[in-house]
Amino acid sequence: MRYEAINLAQKLGLLDEHWAPRVVAEMNDYQFKVVKVEGDFIWHDHKDTDETFVVLEGRLRIDFRDGHVHIGKGEMYVVPRGVEHKPYAETEVSMLLIEPRGVLNTGHEGGERTAVNDVWI
Repeated sequence: MRYEAINLAQKLGLLDEHWAPRVVAEMNDYQFKVVKVEGDFIWHDHKDTDETFVVLEGRLRIDFRDGHVHIGKGEMYVVPRGVEHKPYAETEVSMLLIEPRGVLNTGHEGGERTAVNDVWI
């Protein structure tokens, strides 16, 4: 077995598109995904799971139908299952997402922003 730390900054440096999460590790049935985002995403929810956002660089806003939360560098937020939300980044944000394997980034909404799942980097 090889013992090697995962360098998140190095992995993020390999990304060249926004809103396209890439898997860097798995723990049980959960995936750890790095992603760069900028601009507005779509309204969506995840009926069967919570979703964790960890901001590594920048400042993210997650809108809800009845409010919003700001997440800065070194902060995290867990969106509860079934809660409709829409991430927004005025400037580029680098994040780590933690969610079960197989979860689509657009929930059940689909569309052009739906990223291919289970792509490792």
